[in-house]
Amino acid sequence: MDQQTVLHNTFQIEREYAASPERVFAAFADPAKKRRWSAEGEHHTLEQYEHDFRVGGREWYLSRFNPNSPLPGMTLSSEIFYREIVPNRRLIFSSAMAINGKTFSVSLGTVELAGSEKGTNLTLTFQSAFLEGSDGPAMREAGWRKLLEKLGDTV
Repeated sequence: MDQQTVLHNTFQIEREYAASPERVFAAFADPAKKRRWSAEGEHHTLEQYEHDFRVGGREWYLSRFNPNSPLPGMTLSSEIFYREIVPNRRLIFSSAMAINGKTFSVSLGTVELAGSEKGTNLTLTFQSAFLEGSDGPAMREAGWRKLLEKLGDTV
């Protein structure tokens, strides 16, 4: 019997935005804004998207990689469950990602927002279990850094 290996990783990213905590929080809560900065991308076509932003709510999307991407024609899905929502201050969510229906990572994310002189300090702490065939910690952290840049363009 093959044993599947698991790689555990935690990273933290801090960003400052020239927007109020209310505006940054709204970019997570509003389905159109969240879709724009977190689910849409240049290497894949978004096929389905759901966003139920409440404690116990689910966010889910299904994308298909474009022909010129590293995984042409394959599907990528992401499922998030919101575990805690403190408006304008904190989000805690669990997530799983899959390629062609096969889960390759399971994670816990915490987003903390704090007002600052310039607007908002955001701290993301992301803890993951990466399974065989996953993108791995370095790519996931790079992906989140890019997503948080896109968030900055949204607020």
